[in-house]
Amino acid sequence: MIPTLPHPALHASHGGVWIATAEETRAVSRGEAIRIAADTPVILLNAPLIGQRLGHPELNGLDLLELFAFLRPARFMVPTPKGLARVAGLEAPGEDSEIAAFLRRAAEALLAIPAGDWPEREGAWNSVQSLFRLRWPWAPVVSQVVAKPVEHERWLFSKLPEWEERAPRPSPRTVTLNDADVAERLAALTGQGAERRQGQRDYAAAAAGAFAPRDMRDSPNLVLAEAGTGIGKTLGYLAPASLWARQAEGAVWISTFTKALQRQLAHESVRLFPDETTRKQRIVTRKGRENYACLLNLEDALQGGFAGRAAILAQLVARWAAYTADGDMIGGDLPGWLPTLFRRNGSTALTDRRGECIYAGCPHYRKCFIERAARASAEADIVIANHALVMVNAARGREAANRPTRYVFDEGHHLFDAADAMFSAALTGQEAIEIRRWVTGPESGARGRRRGLAARLADLASYDEEGGRAIGEAVEAAHQLPGDGWLQRLSEGDPFGPVERLLGAVRGLVYARDTNGSGDAGYGLETELAEPDPALVEAAGPAAVALDALMRPLVTLGRRLEAVLAEAPDWMDGPARARIEGAIASLGWRTDTVGAWLALIARIGGPADPEYVDWLAVDRVEGREYDVGLHRHWLDPSKPFAKTVLESAHGALVTSATLRAGGDWDVAEARTGASHLQRAAQRFEAASPFDYAGQAEVLIVTDVKRGDLPALANAYARLIVAAEGGTLGLFTAIRRLRAVHARIADRLAREGLPLLAQHVDPIDTGTLVDIFRDDPRTSLIGTDALRDGVDVPGHSLRLVVMEGVPWPKPTVLHSARRLAGAKEQGGTAFDDRIVRARLAQAFGRLIRRADDRGTFVLLSAASPSRLLDAFPPGTPVARVTLDEAVRRVRLSLEARLRHEAPAPVVPGDA
Repeated sequence: MIPTLPHPALHASHGGVWIATAEETRAVSRGEAIRIAADTPVILLNAPLIGQRLGHPELNGLDLLELFAFLRPARFMVPTPKGLARVAGLEAPGEDSEIAAFLRRAAEALLAIPAGDWPEREGAWNSVQSLFRLRWPWAPVVSQVVAKPVEHERWLFSKLPEWEERAPRPSPRTVTLNDADVAERLAALTGQGAERRQGQRDYAAAAAGAFAPRDMRDSPNLVLAEAGTGIGKTLGYLAPASLWARQAEGAVWISTFTKALQRQLAHESVRLFPDETTRKQRIVTRKGRENYACLLNLEDALQGGFAGRAAILAQLVARWAAYTADGDMIGGDLPGWLPTLFRRNGSTALTDRRGECIYAGCPHYRKCFIERAARASAEADIVIANHALVMVNAARGREAANRPTRYVFDEGHHLFDAADAMFSAALTGQEAIEIRRWVTGPESGARGRRRGLAARLADLASYDEEGGRAIGEAVEAAHQLPGDGWLQRLSEGDPFGPVERLLGAVRGLVYARDTNGSGDAGYGLETELAEPDPALVEAAGPAAVALDALMRPLVTLGRRLEAVLAEAPDWMDGPARARIEGAIASLGWRTDTVGAWLALIARIGGPADPEYVDWLAVDRVEGREYDVGLHRHWLDPSKPFAKTVLESAHGALVTSATLRAGGDWDVAEARTGASHLQRAAQRFEAASPFDYAGQAEVLIVTDVKRGDLPALANAYARLIVAAEGGTLGLFTAIRRLRAVHARIADRLAREGLPLLAQHVDPIDTGTLVDIFRDDPRTSLIGTDALRDGVDVPGHSLRLVVMEGVPWPKPTVLHSARRLAGAKEQGGTAFDDRIVRARLAQAFGRLIRRADDRGTFVLLSAASPSRLLDAFPPGTPVARVTLDEAVRRVRLSLEARLRHEAPAPVVPGDA
């Protein structure tokens, strides 16, 4: 029997606040709503969001999202009333004033789930008992509808399947793909009756060149393919990739930059293998270790390692872990909104973010999500990965025996940025304290299962005297690194230890050389590592000695572990070997990191290395310092990418709709590493098949003054109203985004047009896009992450507005690369290319299908005409006033609605 809920329901939007009881629904003030929520538990949807709208961020209650996460673990729901109505089988409310009463009905519908056919029943009763003890607000109600099982239930750690060791996969066979076979495979993937697109056929034929046999060492068959939106790139490269995988019996790694494309690829894979069981075997999605739930961390959290709300989150994650497809907590089947309900309190501690995995020493090793994914990918035909993981695996991965020989790099225009992040070095307080914790283990009574080197390698210390001595020396040296409270000591001028003193000197010099008032404004600060002052030079020596004292025992320990592996003592069984191999890999990573720090310190007072760009920085957010340190990036990160990844490959396809990044093919080759290979890359280009002249329009608004926030906010509001929502607004600064949101959110709400905002709403970016996609009247504003990571085809996105020309920030790194690029391109060409690429990527959000129509608005009177070739050829571009832009947006919407309206039925036409 479903219990009658005595609790009121609360809903707050920018349009008002409502309370619903069994008797009535009434509008209330924010103050009254907060008082009611404090006096009695209230039913609500997304407590952090409602709390923010009420001005009471700590609001808690009976959150329907938490209830759904418990009842339907590993299932997705758009966290809106409309999305809730869909999963509850109810009619969605039409007005904001109806939502509070609807929430009560939705709660009753969800609580009826256990009475029916409930696939997620197993483990629920035990979970409710634990949640009851943790005072989960829903526990008293849920315990009434979840019956105690008659027989003993399998709990999470006994339920999860174990992976099995298999013999190494043989090397791929040498095959040559037949053009006719590739075309036939493409036809099979697109399906019978599909429109034959010559551009897609040509693209597939060009992509097949990456799968030809390699005939020169360290020189892969590299294909650079720029194909406009609508060509059908995904199926275009899946055709030769899947054909080669089947004929050669090898794996193709498809690498993306965004999680959105990873999800899209997983969806498209249904065409390759319609049978679900076969698909799971042949196609595997891989991500970095930090994305997956760590079962040992989860067990620790469930056994008292977490407290308060974090402990409730751990119980809900445990429910999910028992039903998840792959254990991916970031972008997988764990709803992205779940950690945000708990203010991300504890979610990161449930993954292996610190690289402290003990591998075979873990009691859950044979059920580990990470290890299962690694072994599954070794047997797969297609591995869907990301640029960062590909580079990490190539540089320091444990899977050298299964290193892929064929790659497809989709979103290839991001390879340069991904390599820039991967092959950089940073000696900062945050990075140093993580190394210290990894070596020493818990300090000052810290909770959790974190263990240092001595605990992780205790058996080695007892077996190998030299290895044990190296562990002791490493632990002693690590205590010279920054520890808890380091940032406060720096701000007080009282650093502890040689590395903290170095960071203190860095901080002092950065502030001293602030030239534009950023120090007073609260922004992050940086300065070149040039002409260091005496304090920095003096601090560099002792810091280098301290880091060298740490690096030497780490190197020795790595050698001793390798020697123990070679000796293979009696106690070394399979799990012990795996654990030591894992420790060797982790040690190699840390040793490389400390080695890079030493090279960076050697630069202080020494000659500059033309291969690198070095600088000092104080990182701040809204005036609050959170890190200080020295940074080193490659001037051209495509060089280590080519050396580490491409040279070992036999073939690679690099593809994107904007591969040339606003430049020419020389730019594409320079940014993808092709220019560093002996063999020339093949080039392919296919223009988008869309009719941009008829489907889109670019408007440059000439009468919104730069820096006038009220005028900027007014422009956004008027344009969104004219489009009746469906707007993606892009900003180059978070402060302006927040200021505009504060001015227009209530105004739009009165028009019945919801507004979502990245960096404002307590919702992760992926979920924001899901909500935006689901409601054609909703608009979304955000920054760079939305410029190139949003795929919203159809009526939900019909207007893109940019606040201004997206010029690159004049950072030390950018200035160095601009100077290097100017030698070849001259003047402002380097900056212009970046702006063209960003404009093209932003415009690319607008037209995703042949039936899409929309308008792109740039609120910048000073937009240079030379940049307008960033838009597809044929796209109309006009400089207009704001009034005219609003009129044209309104006309575009009316034309779209007429185009989509069904034709009237004429009598006699049957």
